[in-house]
Amino acid sequence: MRDLNDLGLFVAVVANGGISAAARSLGSPKSKISRRVAALEAQLGLRLVERTTRHFKVTEVGQDVYRHALAALSAAEAIDDMATRQRSEPQGVVRVSCPIGVDRLIGRALPSLLQRHPKLRLQLVITNRRVELIDESIDIAVRVRPKLDSDADLQVKIVRQTLRVLVASPGYLAANGVPTTPADLPNFATISQTDRPGPDRWTLNNDAGDEVEIVHEPRLSATAYPVLRQAAVDGVGIAMLPEFACHEHLETGELVPVLPEWALPQGILHLVFTSRRGLLPGVRAVIDFIAEVLHPRSAVWRIPAELGS
Repeated sequence: MRDLNDLGLFVAVVANGGISAAARSLGSPKSKISRRVAALEAQLGLRLVERTTRHFKVTEVGQDVYRHALAALSAAEAIDDMATRQRSEPQGVVRVSCPIGVDRLIGRALPSLLQRHPKLRLQLVITNRRVELIDESIDIAVRVRPKLDSDADLQVKIVRQTLRVLVASPGYLAANGVPTTPADLPNFATISQTDRPGPDRWTLNNDAGDEVEIVHEPRLSATAYPVLRQAAVDGVGIAMLPEFACHEHLETGELVPVLPEWALPQGILHLVFTSRRGLLPGVRAVIDFIAEVLHPRSAVWRIPAELGS
């Protein structure tokens, strides 16, 4: 392995156009630089520079070595930079986007994160639209997608699989009965996330691998989870909701599972972030925090076991 110090001296010689100029730039003896460049040439078995008292020229192979030396020094600098950042205290502003509903899960544990890192500041952008991390200065985006993001500029951290589950209020089921099979659902009032007119379709799966498609006329439809969830709590009908959007109400008993052995796979809950040289400590701390909070073992996922993915 080559001595990076020798490579650094050689880069300085080429960049400054000669050994004398490099010596002045570095504040180092000319004899030392000349000796180290000669030693590098001897180790490589290559003539890197042509030099006389009046002439200095980098050979063709010397130009190639110069380019590779620059890359090696840059990589070494990146390693040192990353290590320094990892040792530093999380601080500064970290901007995070997350879907509506997921913010409630993250919000539960935010005080502990901020207490742990007093110099850290957090900005939450709560939206269901896809944000562009670089263009919108977003450090981390929480996403739920059927497939992982494939953008080459983004790093991905998978957190868990998510489900859509059937729920209703105890009062609605007491007054209208309880469906025993998916085929019963069209006989009940339903609440669905759709903006299309006419019948809606739910495709349900169970652990045995069975799949059924249910066609139903929603009593209420909307594109916002809070509207759908509140309608279910108020006894409008049976709703299909993401587990992250209704877990608190299942926990309190305001909502109860309907056909708990049947669910609709929703997607992969994951984090995306940009990473070039090494994440800033604040960004790394928030990534680790969100991944821990949204993991199935976290206390925020206190939902009935049969609804777990």
